[in-house]
Amino acid sequence: MLWNASRYGVPAFLLAGCLNASVGQAAEPAWPPGEGQALAKAVCTACHSVTTVARSSGYDAEAWAKLFGTMVALPAAESVQLATYLAEVFPPRDHRAAQLRPGPHHVAFEQWQVPTLGQRSRDPVEAPDGRIWWVGQWGNLAGVLDPETGAMREYPLPAGTYPHSVTLDASGTPWLLGNKNGTLQRLDPETGAIAVFPMPDPEAKDPHTGEFDAAGRLLFTLQQSNRVGRFDPATGQIDLIVLDRPKSRPYGIKFAPDGAAWVACNGGPCLYRIDPDTLEQTRVDLPNQESHVRRLDVAADGTVWYVNSGAGRLGQYNPKTQRFKEWPSPSGPASHPYALVVVDGIVWYNESGVRPDPLVRFDPQTETFQSWPIPSSGVYAGILRHMRADRAGRLLIHQSATNHLLRVSPDPS
Repeated sequence: MLWNASRYGVPAFLLAGCLNASVGQAAEPAWPPGEGQALAKAVCTACHSVTTVARSSGYDAEAWAKLFGTMVALPAAESVQLATYLAEVFPPRDHRAAQLRPGPHHVAFEQWQVPTLGQRSRDPVEAPDGRIWWVGQWGNLAGVLDPETGAMREYPLPAGTYPHSVTLDASGTPWLLGNKNGTLQRLDPETGAIAVFPMPDPEAKDPHTGEFDAAGRLLFTLQQSNRVGRFDPATGQIDLIVLDRPKSRPYGIKFAPDGAAWVACNGGPCLYRIDPDTLEQTRVDLPNQESHVRRLDVAADGTVWYVNSGAGRLGQYNPKTQRFKEWPSPSGPASHPYALVVVDGIVWYNESGVRPDPLVRFDPQTETFQSWPIPSSGVYAGILRHMRADRAGRLLIHQSATNHLLRVSPDPS
């Protein structure tokens, strides 16, 4: 069977993104035999390896149909055939089961599926007008949602952008980080016009995550390039520094109350404090050499909270005392905590290595955990990669595998 992108409702640019993501993979095992094997090979392998599918929790036919229905549009007969086949060869299993922690608190989830299938929607952020911006990394697009009406608009981006994140300046203008073409991009929401700012260094290839400081400058990470950048929109000047630990893979970035930027090291046991004026870097080494950190946030008292993704732990660093403290995450060492945000003194994060992908609440005062499965179109497929809060203290999250945006209200009345 030949893969036909238009036949399955997949835009050509999205197919190119999926294939690009698969380049360089080692030889894959064959799909298990059965009626529907050829269809699975044609449809699923365009974006996913067989190994990736086999690592899933597995689903029954109804859940498989819901899951791939958020990724591709199939004719009814082929949808039934594929769902039946996947349920037979990859049935439900509990090898990655989450350890959900009960407790007295409640949350309410709102969710929206974005228009373009398979785009890997991610990184929602609230604008001053209450709308929520996101990027579709594999879909090479940016989008905006009106949560009051459910109306959405998507904007195509320059070829090869594959944005990893979106952040907003003080006026609410969205800025995109071109992860594949080494650019920063400013999007005009009214016209869709895009201003492109390329990196001044050819070795700075992958802008990753960024935040604006109080002076209106964008500080951002470049994970594989091992750099942190500073961009001044007023002048167009981009300054870059190389971090002093090789392969530190700077990932998440957040600002502290004192104006300093804190950066997570996904490649090793460290955090960095960056002075936004001088770009002076100060490395803080974590005690456990097996640690690596995806995301972090800074509480109102200056305490740095981080997810120790490599060890399955939640961590705290106090810059005043230079002391660390860590807690095992409820689902254990393989839970791979990922996104994190601190809201009103409560730490929220997710466990991406288990299913369902749980939302976890941690109270530093009582040192207690509580967790909930994150819903996603009737299945629990994950995963949440970045978490921010809106002005009302609600969590803005996503499920990139199923192209959903979510808003979470803690302790709703």
